[in-house]
Amino acid sequence: MVPSNSFIPIFLEKGLIVPLDLSKLPNHKNIAPEWMDVSWDPGRKVSVPWQWGSTGVGVNTSVYTGDINTSSIFLDPPPDLVGKVNVTPEMMDAISMATLYVGGELCTEDTEVLKKVRDVLMAAKPSWMSMDYGMEDKMATNDVAASMYWNGAIMRARLKNPDVKFGYPKEGYVLFMDSVALLSDAKNVEEAYKFMDFIMLPENAAMLSAFARYGNGIAGSEAFMPDDMKTAPEVVIPQEFVALGQFIPTCSAKAQEYYTAIWTELMK
Repeated sequence: MVPSNSFIPIFLEKGLIVPLDLSKLPNHKNIAPEWMDVSWDPGRKVSVPWQWGSTGVGVNTSVYTGDINTSSIFLDPPPDLVGKVNVTPEMMDAISMATLYVGGELCTEDTEVLKKVRDVLMAAKPSWMSMDYGMEDKMATNDVAASMYWNGAIMRARLKNPDVKFGYPKEGYVLFMDSVALLSDAKNVEEAYKFMDFIMLPENAAMLSAFARYGNGIAGSEAFMPDDMKTAPEVVIPQEFVALGQFIPTCSAKAQEYYTAIWTELMK
């Protein structure tokens, strides 16, 4: 399975995934140092890197020429974008971006902060045109002018339509890493290990990145990357925005309860 970072501790606690036999993963040594001792899996004993990226805002700059490095693109859309904005129907991403926008901490249980999150989302919703996926094509064809979305898909849209740009919200934005883990009831365990070892070869990790347009966590893969990814602003985060990205931690049950209540109301 390929869970995102915040779910790995939950799945391990619930017994859905199992610790890895690292002796069967000789390419485990290729994991880049910054992706080895990660908070959700220190030492990479449970998972191996798949792809990582960021949640930001894609904007068609032929429609809107203002500042795109802000979550107000979808949380308080400027007049040029009203009725032309999409929000990805991903609870953790949307609520986390809104939490950072109002100055809160990710996975907060602070009800005052969460009320602000709820209010800003509910106030923005009438300005949205949709809550949907498929933004690579919809933004490339100008069917959607802006969207809260993922960097790799926005890069793919830009390659089809140069007017599409990716913004890193100055209020803060979300980072994620999807990783491969072994299910506790997996039937083809040896094949699973072969697959995990395969994707940790630099040339294979680069192949995955070249297809999906997301970064990976394998040292040495850069040499095999296509040239357009080595300088892509969607993949190589501009220095002024690096410190603003945050991984969503594993939220408490109480925080999840609050998030679900906000999301249920938003989706009505």
